[in-house]
Amino acid sequence: MKMRRCRSCMEYTLRDVCPRCGGSTGVVYPPKFSPEDRYGEYRRRLKREVLRGSGE
Repeated sequence: MKMRRCRSCMEYTLRDVCPRCGGSTGVVYPPKFSPEDRYGEYRRRLKREVLRGSGE
């Protein structure tokens, strides 16, 4: 079992549905690192664009 957090009320739970508001929950932990990351290039490009845009 992994800790989950409700996307609407930010309540922590172990369930798939939030017991407080009935909203959907998502896994709190980041994905494992993989040297064969298929989306790493896109993620880094987006991060560069966001950092470049915040400096204006």
